[in-house]
Amino acid sequence: MAALDLLNTHSIVQSSAEKAAPAPVQLRNVVRQFGQQRVIDGLDLDIAPGEFVALLGASGSGKTTLLRTLAGLDSIDSGELRVPVARAAVFQEPRLMPWKNAWKNVILGLHINDAKARAEAALTEVGLAHRVNAFPATLSGGEAQRVALARGLVREPKLLLLDEPFAALDALTRIRMHQLIIDLWRKHTPAVLLVTHDVDEAILLADRVIVLANGRIADEIRIELPRQRDSGQAGFQAVRSRLLGLLGVKAPEPAQAASQHETAQEKAAQDSTLSELRRVANARR
Repeated sequence: MAALDLLNTHSIVQSSAEKAAPAPVQLRNVVRQFGQQRVIDGLDLDIAPGEFVALLGASGSGKTTLLRTLAGLDSIDSGELRVPVARAAVFQEPRLMPWKNAWKNVILGLHINDAKARAEAALTEVGLAHRVNAFPATLSGGEAQRVALARGLVREPKLLLLDEPFAALDALTRIRMHQLIIDLWRKHTPAVLLVTHDVDEAILLADRVIVLANGRIADEIRIELPRQRDSGQAGFQAVRSRLLGLLGVKAPEPAQAASQHETAQEKAAQDSTLSELRRVANARR
């Protein structure tokens, strides 16, 4: 499998060393800066083939810049960046062309044989076999995001980049999309990098969660919880608390615990409701 090597910003070389297997994502001392500000500051990162990685961090920590760099939408100023040639990105907005129907949006920019059949197959995988000829204006938010996901899948990526693709969806639709992305990841086995601000989402989906701060990796946690995950399972809250701590969100002081008892009960009820919604969503698939 050929890969792109980006060395010192401009050097692009095709490597034959990975023909037998998909190339992992590799960053070595990568720097990206705007003026005097280093948004990515000497970053080292590996993503193995088929690994699902979530990226957390405060606004301005470099998450989106890193994703854009991996997608080929931005350059680096120095360092080494290696990514699979076959890659695709799904963003928070579906970015569909309003004058094209669903299947034509799926193959946008592709010149392939049996284009319509490939698009219909991808739409079927995301549960939209009945909407292949629908125009974006007639799609719900969840349906539009599924079309965007199908557009990524039809490219058969070795690296799938997800930039907060579920942030604008309602709770039940988000749960269904979480299960869909896990099902598709298991079937197609791309490496996945998910950028999110949602700690729970990161724990639910990823093999590994990386916390980015000031353009560097502040810490990372491998998620060992068995799938399918939910916020009520043993160990979930411990991982959640650790990640929140890394993001600068402190746990309540002991003196505050009693006064927050009612709030904790409400949170437990919400978690129970979300777990039930997740169960119902999975049952209806």
